[in-house]
Amino acid sequence: MFKRKKYELDAVHLYRTTNAAILSTMSNKYEGYPFGSFITYVSDRNRTLFMYTSDIAQHTKNLKSNPKACVTLFKLDTDYDKQNSSRLTLMGDLKTVSNEELDDCQDRFIKFLPESKKYSSMHDFKFYKLVISRVRWIGGFGDIAWLNPKNWNDEKPKWSKNETMMIDHMNEDHSNVIQSALNAQYGIKDKKAQMIALTIDGYYISSKENIYFINFDKPVIKALDYRKILVKQAKEYRSYEL
Repeated sequence: MFKRKKYELDAVHLYRTTNAAILSTMSNKYEGYPFGSFITYVSDRNRTLFMYTSDIAQHTKNLKSNPKACVTLFKLDTDYDKQNSSRLTLMGDLKTVSNEELDDCQDRFIKFLPESKKYSSMHDFKFYKLVISRVRWIGGFGDIAWLNPKNWNDEKPKWSKNETMMIDHMNEDHSNVIQSALNAQYGIKDKKAQMIALTIDGYYISSKENIYFINFDKPVIKALDYRKILVKQAKEYRSYEL
């Protein structure tokens, strides 16, 4: 049980700290063969994966014929054995993003992948989301498990509508907490660091033109629990204050 919980946390951390992956779709041109593509993605407040792709891309043509897909992301171990690298495989069905989700999805993309803004003027680009049905984690030799897909489906956090207010409050009144968390988890000292986005698994900080993810030890769905975990981090990281 402990190992599985650790695998989940490690998988989430990898998922939240990268935005590039290999997308595999079923070829509509060569029947029966998978087709691999490089993509960029962003993750929502929950663990929904969003991608932004052109109608003329081969993988888009594929998914329109068959929405079943697999997204694989990894972090290469460059110091030892690449075969020992962490990787996460997400299987599911790709669907176009609904009108209700569109503005939020677009804002998320521009925040984390600002270069994507230029694609909005091209009419053949659309947002898709992966409805996850299977999750496979490999953290290295022996650290292998199928994770519970229910934990990766889109349960909306109760604090979603208050995200902007919560971020503004932290940046204006508790910037020391943000700075100490960045110093504690990454060893980066920056008095101008700013919180920019929240997720159920932690939050993102912008510092010196880079974005960093500050992870929690469990998902946080309720607003009161979010406050509690931020207070807890403030106490734990007090020695890291600048």
